[in-house]
Amino acid sequence: MLHRFSRSELLLGTENIKKLAQTKVAIFGIGGVGSFVAEGLARGGIGNFVLIDSDDISLTNINRQIHALENTIGQKKTLVMKQRILSINPQAQIQTIEQLYTPENADLFWQNDYDYVIDAIDDIKGKIDLAVQAEKHHIPIISSMGTANKLDPQKFVITDITKTHTCPLARIMRKSLKQRGIKHLKVLFSTEEPHKNYSVNFTENTSTDTHPAASRKQPLGTLSFVPSIAGLLIAGEVIKDICNINE
Repeated sequence: MLHRFSRSELLLGTENIKKLAQTKVAIFGIGGVGSFVAEGLARGGIGNFVLIDSDDISLTNINRQIHALENTIGQKKTLVMKQRILSINPQAQIQTIEQLYTPENADLFWQNDYDYVIDAIDDIKGKIDLAVQAEKHHIPIISSMGTANKLDPQKFVITDITKTHTCPLARIMRKSLKQRGIKHLKVLFSTEEPHKNYSVNFTENTSTDTHPAASRKQPLGTLSFVPSIAGLLIAGEVIKDICNINE
């Protein structure tokens, strides 16, 4: 009998479709990258989600975030994404957490039995702690490095943090993780040199529009076709990992 994931079943097989339906993923950050991770995983057959983000959808999210539309401005990113996932797969189980992740409140987020964690947040301290906590809890994780100030999504690479270069965020992460004894972390990063921004009056201040910290007054430039591709690449990597597919 045909079902919404029949075309996926042709490539992955029946057992893997069942496995994906039983898998629980946590997506930290439902912004430019994270919203497309959620989209890719939902359409890929993942059955259980925990969506973490404290932000509301804003006008400037529309250029790159899949849940950002004229009629969703002002709504919680997690709640809009939840409804979108349920429109894709009504059987999906979805928990939302509308809080900003920090090392200080980490215990609130690590009480779930996650099968996979996706780090799509911008705050460096939070990203480092997610890697530390994932290793502590023996949970697979993939972390998105910088996608802002980029023009070429073909330059994205998924590899170990030790093999990264060019990306300023990855450089900081490498050093910080080494200091904490974390030897390995799967990441998506870009080999493209960051581009300079034009001088534009921009006063919006939200944690998903800023990098690396929410207090930054001038956010970095980003485009529709860059973080979206990063998110879908991460979603694909997660699905292949869960299905034990080695290219």
